[in-house]
Amino acid sequence: MTITAQSPCRVDLAGGTLDIWPLYLYHPGAVTVNFAVDRYTYCTIRPREDDRIVLTSTDLKKSEEYTSMVSLLATRKPALGLHAWAIRHFANRIEGGFELETNSEAPAGAGISGSSALLITVVSAFNKLCGTGYSIERVREVAQNIEAQIIRVPTGAQDYYPAMYGGVGALELRVDGLVRKPIEVDLDDFESRIVLAYTGVPRNSGVNNWEVTKAHLDGDKKVHRNFERICAIAQAMRVALSKSDWPEVARLLREEWSHRRKNAPGIATPLIDRLIAATAKRGARGAKVCGAGGGGCVFFLVEPGAKAAVTASIEEEGATVLPVRVAKRGVRVKTQ
Repeated sequence: MTITAQSPCRVDLAGGTLDIWPLYLYHPGAVTVNFAVDRYTYCTIRPREDDRIVLTSTDLKKSEEYTSMVSLLATRKPALGLHAWAIRHFANRIEGGFELETNSEAPAGAGISGSSALLITVVSAFNKLCGTGYSIERVREVAQNIEAQIIRVPTGAQDYYPAMYGGVGALELRVDGLVRKPIEVDLDDFESRIVLAYTGVPRNSGVNNWEVTKAHLDGDKKVHRNFERICAIAQAMRVALSKSDWPEVARLLREEWSHRRKNAPGIATPLIDRLIAATAKRGARGAKVCGAGGGGCVFFLVEPGAKAAVTASIEEEGATVLPVRVAKRGVRVKTQ
């Protein structure tokens, strides 16, 4: 039985970093707002007649082989860590050899949750292969814990939900658990206003997020106040999106970016600053970095009809525009 799976990446609009436990517990009403984009991650698992395990990442152009599961489990530094850590979780349920091939349409370090989406894809595929019967929320829990094992710092929860459900949504970060609520938006209208640029500069989101998280937990009052404001912005963003109040969405994007820079000045780069300044003159009404910043992708909300001018401005500054639409569906798993 061959298993294939795919899930979309995401763009975060407001509330990021608060989704790292336990930060949201200190900010009642905390919520994150994001949407899935049609940049996908893919996974294929093919059985073999021998015990060999062959791992391949098409986008990273890496591959490695193991003579058996015992050999994989004994390897301390695998070349494809995400693949190996996911397999370790399911190891006692896997019989025989197999080939695991993955691909991602998210550029390296883009900040659009490529690794989190890929883990949802891979864990979902193994969930099917092994018959573990995990619910989608359990898949998220396993994927999130595996990612923490890989990057060795706490991970946020919001990155997995667009991959799970697709669409535009708000993730309520509550004491009694996480609850994802869809936000109804006219997608044609929304898509006429979105532009995503890739700066081509990878960054380490785990380190950036951990520095801010540690400052918060260590009692930095300035960071706490900034997150209080980010929390309020995310709550307002949820309302503005549901009303298609685009001037308010743009204002909130600008404000969110301003407060996030105060928490971690390193999330901005000279290129990002130039892009935001240049596109503002060509029809962009709000912008922010995706993920933890320091490079990666920048999201722009533009006036209808201004996408071509904003795209030209971005390319003139040396960045790349990634054409995207809202991905309506989350993870899909098929068997052949």
